[in-house]
Amino acid sequence: MELIIQILMLFILINCIVKLSFWKPWQAAIFSLICAAFVLWTCQFAIMQSKTQIADYLKNSKIMQDSAVLITIESAICFAFCFAVLREMFGKRAKRWIQPLYWYPSLLIFPVLFYLLTQIIFAMPGMDFTIISYLLAGVVFIGLPILSYLIRYLFPEKELRLEVYFLVSLFVCIIGLITTVNGNVTYAATEQPLNIKALLLSAGLFIIAFLIGFVWNKVKWIIRQKKELKNKSLKSIK
Repeated sequence: MELIIQILMLFILINCIVKLSFWKPWQAAIFSLICAAFVLWTCQFAIMQSKTQIADYLKNSKIMQDSAVLITIESAICFAFCFAVLREMFGKRAKRWIQPLYWYPSLLIFPVLFYLLTQIIFAMPGMDFTIISYLLAGVVFIGLPILSYLIRYLFPEKELRLEVYFLVSLFVCIIGLITTVNGNVTYAATEQPLNIKALLLSAGLFIIAFLIGFVWNKVKWIIRQKKELKNKSLKSIK
């Protein structure tokens, strides 16, 4: 279970780096400075932890369920950002309440950095803890902007980076819900006989709604094409 949670933390870190690739370099540098300062500040708390204490936290079902809620909320914010960017790509103006989505990097990155600091301290017991925190803070301050620039270099198309960001956010959401419940089911499913009529009704409603949307999209596209041709003909006459 701990290994899967570590994989989840890795993808949270990747998700944050991809989000920073949408920012300007100086903005990513400021956020990296905040993360580095957080590492230095939490050093006094990290040295008080133990391996068994961290393991107990990860096995605590109550803490893990609360974490699942936070992961779900952050994933929803990431999805909202993706749809907001898509609206702009199609020429629609972003509303004011959507603007904060652009400036939200990731809050889950902070517990990930704290966990990383504790693991490095456990792996280097003979080294000064202050030096470890300063080294990690330097790596964070330099590494996050460099990695975000590398993502932008490898995926220069904004659409492709947005797709990667959406997929990673989706993966974080799914694996977060799977791993953090620690094998417990919060809401147990009730046993009922198979209701064929309800299934057929649901399938029929889905097919009808799909056909209505498909036909409306086609009609809307034809009307738009006619308007564009009409505007072009008017411009040519003038």
